[in-house]
Amino acid sequence: MSKTERFLTADQEKRIVEAIRIAEKTTSGEIRVHLEESTKLDPIERAKEVFHLLKMDLTELHNGVLIYVAIADRNFVIYGDQGINDVVPSDFWEATRDVILLHFKKEDFTQGLIDGILLAGKQLQEHFPWDQNDTNELSNEISIG
Repeated sequence: MSKTERFLTADQEKRIVEAIRIAEKTTSGEIRVHLEESTKLDPIERAKEVFHLLKMDLTELHNGVLIYVAIADRNFVIYGDQGINDVVPSDFWEATRDVILLHFKKEDFTQGLIDGILLAGKQLQEHFPWDQNDTNELSNEISIG
């Protein structure tokens, strides 16, 4: 069993998916979490690549947010599409990163991901509120690479 498969229990994975569902309930934005064991690329470059592979760059309003985690490398990246990057405060991603990092340092990966998802959801809600014509454009499931 790889580190990726041992990173979260089934219950923890359900809690994270539920956080995505809750965060997306009030916004047209899309949030995904991607886990993989390691990357040979710069983590930001790999997050961009995964963002594209998951087709997050094809959302109508370009308002997707990816939380990418390379488990063995002990790295993570929060990557937002251009639509959200254009409207959130300049320190938003750093503040979200700090919230996640606080939990990750205590090896509470589940709560770190949940808090990061909910914080991203609040910003998405402010700038991309949900309306009756919105559809869930992307899966809420955690992707594993």
